Amino acid sequence: MKILILPGDGIGPEIVGQAVRILERFKTEGVPIELEHGLLGGAAYDAHGHPYPEVTRQQAHAADAIVLGCVGGPRYDTLPRALRPEQGLLAIRKDLSLFANLRPALLYPELAAASSLKPEIVAGLDVLIIRELTGDIYFGQPRGRRQNAAGEDEGFDTMHYARSEIERIAHIGFKSAMRRGRRLCSVDKANVLDTSILWREVVTEVGRLYPEVALSHMYVDNAAMQLVRAPKQFDVVVTGNLFGDILSDEASMLAGSIGMLPSASLDARNKGLYEPIHGSAPDIAGQDAANPIATILSLAMMMRYSFDRDDLARRIEAAVRHALARGIRTRDIALPGEGVVGTQAMGDALLSALSA
Repeated sequence: MKILILPGDGIGPEIVGQAVRILERFKTEGVPIELEHGLLGGAAYDAHGHPYPEVTRQQAHAADAIVLGCVGGPRYDTLPRALRPEQGLLAIRKDLSLFANLRPALLYPELAAASSLKPEIVAGLDVLIIRELTGDIYFGQPRGRRQNAAGEDEGFDTMHYARSEIERIAHIGFKSAMRRGRRLCSVDKANVLDTSILWREVVTEVGRLYPEVALSHMYVDNAAMQLVRAPKQFDVVVTGNLFGDILSDEASMLAGSIGMLPSASLDARNKGLYEPIHGSAPDIAGQDAANPIATILSLAMMMRYSFDRDDLARRIEAAVRHALARGIRTRDIALPGEGVVGTQAMGDALLSALSA
């Protein structure tokens, strides 16, 4: 298992450090893991003058899977757009053809009271959001800045999807639904956008190949409302890059904290980049306050999807459940009056539970 470790920026080195401890534990047990470390985002810009330098690109192509922390920070906001840390993240996704982003939102029973919704609404929540990752308005051309006919500054971006891009993410959605509750909700904005009209047509066509799956369609504004009104109606959601970015962050708060949600970004052969869905949180960087659980659960997804080691994935997930059942909480998932531990102590608890 050739795994590239990219800590990134902000709290990235702290949370990824705890994930590396888990991998090192597996190595001591004889799991054939080979770790290499690299740079992406602001850290890569600081060292190489680019957020996705050639040395990292070569490492990424040589790896079987990649573990990423998070990128970005306010001190990079004045850089030209092409050199900002987030461009490194977009570039590695595009370069490796990581078109399928899987974001599970699972509420652990112990965290029901930490959710922003009433426990009776979110108890038992288990939703998988599948986001197309290499198309849409994030990559569409033309884009840029210009002056219009009236002499005003304006910015413009292009939302764009080709049939083949929609087909391949739709297949991922239907196959995922087949392994779960056999319900797939496709989210679009087909009442307004031509891109979404095509999206709905293609998803419907692909759906005929999966008659066992109940397919529904929902406009994105309604989906955003339904996620906070009745989230358990969803099993698997498939949607485009922009809508998926927003909806998956919304779903994270149903699970108690954005610090609890992992993600996998996969290519057609299940090579993946695994990362928490949260940002770099520069306001708490270096304070031993960040929650490493989303990063460590991303390792479970890596073991399951890229390496077909469901046994190791289940051990990681069981360790998280065990630590939470013991009442161990970082501050983002702690209720008033509950004791709080730091990043390192949560890592200690997970390692201990892994051994148990």
